[in-house]
Amino acid sequence: MSESLASKYLDSAVLSRLMAQPLLTTMAMQGTVSGLHRSPHKGSSVEFAEYRNYAPGDDLRRLDWRVFARTDRFFLKEFEAETNLRCHLVLDGSGSMAFSYKTNPAKFDYARRLVATFAYLLVHQGDAAGLTICSRTPPPEIPPKRTPSHVQLILESIDTATAEGETLVVKELHAMAERIRPRAMVVVISDFFCDLEELVGAVQHLRFKKHDVVMLQLLDRQEVEFKFDHPVRFQDLESSTSIVAEPQLIREEYLRQLSLFQDSLRQKASEMRVDLRTFMTDEPIEKAASGLLLARAQLATAG
Repeated sequence: MSESLASKYLDSAVLSRLMAQPLLTTMAMQGTVSGLHRSPHKGSSVEFAEYRNYAPGDDLRRLDWRVFARTDRFFLKEFEAETNLRCHLVLDGSGSMAFSYKTNPAKFDYARRLVATFAYLLVHQGDAAGLTICSRTPPPEIPPKRTPSHVQLILESIDTATAEGETLVVKELHAMAERIRPRAMVVVISDFFCDLEELVGAVQHLRFKKHDVVMLQLLDRQEVEFKFDHPVRFQDLESSTSIVAEPQLIREEYLRQLSLFQDSLRQKASEMRVDLRTFMTDEPIEKAASGLLLARAQLATAG
């Protein structure tokens, strides 16, 4: 792995602490190697799942003779195999992701570090990480793989990517829903500043295909607090539109609309059984990553 790119996007001290908790899915995954995640396939390994009635031709070695002694009926043990995870990391490369205020990092830069961190952690735990960048001139899609050298490809891809133009997240999520085989985890990193109903439709498409969807929303604290104290020219980073406004006159309505949007986004995510988490770009990467890892572990255990 390139030392320069690794040092740019990865913090070794943070990674060493995060590796104690794997990134887990709450859904059964399908894979070809042993891993950390539940599989929908039944087998003769790992963890007992349930009993079923004996049928002619079944393997007699799986008969539970203790149950037979109690019930005088033949039952077979079935087990849940543990399998590996394919995780598709989706990075929003639209113009709004380029926003930053004062010393805060741009949302896109913060997102790139999250992508690099999760890719490293996934490969380290034996799972496969891939990358899709939603932008006008995206690099080639990187399909999920488990090899350490694959992390280098992801780092190189995010390093050359830029945030510009309109939001293409909805279009790409629909395409991924048709393209991805088999079921996988899809982690979308974006500010989700797009039409909410269209976004919901795209996420529902992924959920219909039985993918585990995680939505990581990145916001600059100034976008949330709107603490401008003098007239400002506001530029739409996804078009050429701009407007000069007095912040104090529009702050109340802006915050009301933002609150309505956030409430609706959370409600829709809950209805779709999608894990939605919101981070501020002035928060340490470790805090954002560890919060997700712990929450996923709790959900996986509860499931």
